[in-house]
Amino acid sequence: MKVLANDGVSQSGIDALEKGGFEVLTTTVAQDQLVDYINENKISVLLVRSATKVRTDIIDNCPSLKIIGRGGVGMDNIDVAYAREKGLHVINTPAASSGSVAELVFAHLYGSVRFLHDSNRNMPLEGDSKFKNLKKAYGSGVELRGKTLGVIGIGRIGQATAKIAIGAGMNVIAYDPYIEEVEIPLEFFDGQSLSFKIKTISKEEVLKNADFFTLHVPAQKEYVIGKPEIEQMKDGAGIINAARGGVIDEVALVDALEKEKLAFAGLDVFEDEPSPAIKVLMNSKISLTPHIGAATGEAQDRIGQELADQIIEILK
Repeated sequence: MKVLANDGVSQSGIDALEKGGFEVLTTTVAQDQLVDYINENKISVLLVRSATKVRTDIIDNCPSLKIIGRGGVGMDNIDVAYAREKGLHVINTPAASSGSVAELVFAHLYGSVRFLHDSNRNMPLEGDSKFKNLKKAYGSGVELRGKTLGVIGIGRIGQATAKIAIGAGMNVIAYDPYIEEVEIPLEFFDGQSLSFKIKTISKEEVLKNADFFTLHVPAQKEYVIGKPEIEQMKDGAGIINAARGGVIDEVALVDALEKEKLAFAGLDVFEDEPSPAIKVLMNSKISLTPHIGAATGEAQDRIGQELADQIIEILK
């Protein structure tokens, strides 16, 4: 049986699938050519990440398909319910990338409170001629220790982010409409561990009391953070979004940054991927990455292995 990893898959995943008797194809097929390619090659398993969309045209017109797999958490690029109605298995890897995304959130947070993203733009240009000016411009940073992090959506990735926050000495508050309480285990290098309980509170309470915010929610029909929510935040708050593009109103975000209601934002995902708005890309108060939350070697190895294990279990 053949597996098409249209958006790529780690070598560990390929090795596991080949050991399980599958042929793995890693050709990147254009979206409008996928149906023909799947049928010509009698593909049994289609693996995607974020780029490839698996809609009704593929589900209806590819009779050889048995499994659709998403290397990651969110599956908004797949018509999941429809595929399952048609008898296809739809799988993902909800736990594999949590730590990597959480670490990226804190890369944005630490970088933003010390202006690293903007300093790294300007030091090469003006560091030799305006060193003292830059030192003054970037000399009003703040520490994360002792501050309050508001986690909006405290599923697996939200919990992984909360774990780092607790380790950094932050207070963590959380909103999640589906979860009342979570227990966050903190493991140390010498085998010791501690456990922290977080009871979720209302969205309004989180918005009012947090110094910084991190979003870990699936794609929504409406903004999770728009102008009304930003107005409830403390002056000088910061927001990180490494979840899904479209959960933050980017127009309202840029406006709040320009009016200094917000101090900074960190975005790994965008409303208009893969062509983010120029106003977002050019704003000096936004720390930017191109949707790389799960893009670590370790996470990709875990994703590949987890997908392979599920595929083998289902088909073998």
